[in-house]
Amino acid sequence: MKVVLLAAGAGERLMPLTATRPKHLIKVGGKPILQFCLEAVKEAGIEEAIVITHYMGEAIRSYFGNGAKLGLRLSYVEQKAILGTGNAASIAEPYVDGDFVLVYGDLLFGQDAVKSVLSQFKNGETAAVMGVVPVDKPENYGIIQLDKDNKVKRIVEKPTAEKAPSNLANAGVYAFSKEIFEKIKKTKASIRGEWELIDAINMLASEGKTVRATQISRDDWFDVGRPWDLLDANVWALKRMEHHVLGKVEEGAHIIGPVSVAESARIRSGAYIEGPAFIDEETDVGPNCYIRAGSSLGKKVRVGNAVEIKNSILMDGTHVGHLSYIGDSVLGEKCNLGAGTITANLRFDDEPIKMMIKDKLVDTGRRKLGVILGDNVKTGIKSSFMPGIKVGANSWVGPNFMVERDLPANSIALLKQNSEVQQRK
Repeated sequence: MKVVLLAAGAGERLMPLTATRPKHLIKVGGKPILQFCLEAVKEAGIEEAIVITHYMGEAIRSYFGNGAKLGLRLSYVEQKAILGTGNAASIAEPYVDGDFVLVYGDLLFGQDAVKSVLSQFKNGETAAVMGVVPVDKPENYGIIQLDKDNKVKRIVEKPTAEKAPSNLANAGVYAFSKEIFEKIKKTKASIRGEWELIDAINMLASEGKTVRATQISRDDWFDVGRPWDLLDANVWALKRMEHHVLGKVEEGAHIIGPVSVAESARIRSGAYIEGPAFIDEETDVGPNCYIRAGSSLGKKVRVGNAVEIKNSILMDGTHVGHLSYIGDSVLGEKCNLGAGTITANLRFDDEPIKMMIKDKLVDTGRRKLGVILGDNVKTGIKSSFMPGIKVGANSWVGPNFMVERDLPANSIALLKQNSEVQQRK
């Protein structure tokens, strides 16, 4: 059996990080999101995958190649335009020769999720099986209504909490017979001009075809859709990986709990690192700094003297100057933060932090959330950021400047001040 992975989307809600990479290549726990999907299907016994790409598809192809390093056979098919999950799935029809698994490539899940779906699929008897997970906010998901025989009756897309038929959300992990392609062809475009996979599944169910749901453990599944989700996804990944300290750890450094230190990394004296945490190749930490639980430092990262990093992701090549604080934040590649840069991660009134997502102010539900920096952001000494701020790629924030609202890409934010110098009497 083959697997079809949908990895075509642009990930607009994850901007500014997705301005320079597809969301499927954003790393958590040191690995791209899509790699977790590929490893899960491999561990479930599937060895051949068809990856549907569009946005920055060449980057995905370049990173994973033919899949040999993962023990998979990978091929790629391009979706010519973003026309919905149904359209993306239909593109795979010429490349599958029977029943197949389909997963959304921007999810985190383990092999048990795939095995659970496969265990319910009976060749010739089942038209589709979909994984479902219990959720607290059904209004954010496609919600499943089951009939008295525990079969899928219909999927309701993002119902209000009062009208939700259950708390079981579509997990984006499926097994299909080829009959799904016939139904996709009969669906109509949504008001957004897209063909949705759930419409085809609803059509199967309405025609009396057997569509089953299998519940996936909430602990075995994670949806990465918004920037702050990356912080929880990173912890999800860190808690599931095997940790090894391979690099140089100087005398006087302290490593507490599950921490990975890559072979070419260096931990200087006085550094204090709490797990779970991940430190990648050629990264230099310390001296006398504090890396707190839930942090991932990418390749060639530099963390200077008297810096504190808390529950954050620092992507490849980023440098954080001494006397700085980075909390509950995601920093893109090759950022360079001047000495004394501070990211605030807690509102003064202790209310949940809000963030602008696609021009709409969204309540993140998080008490603590710092900043999201795109690639190549630079800050001057003593610059500071209010909670929930996003800064686009290639922007500069000058010395002593407090960033109180989002900055677009290629911005320069400078503090204007009046100063007076007098001769001493």
